[in-house]
Amino acid sequence: VEMEALTAVSTAALTLYDMVKAVEKSMIISDIRLELKDGGKSGRYEAR
Repeated sequence: VEMEALTAVSTAALTLYDMVKAVEKSMIISDIRLELKDGGKSGRYEAR
């Protein structure tokens, strides 16, 4: 599930970038990461 969530966030950020690039060329997409995952085979994961 986390891969789908990261893909959705990245797609949304790229969509915003595409819409705004004509106005602001110096935009940067950064810090897309998994903060918390609970459950599943690997158990709990929390970003530090």
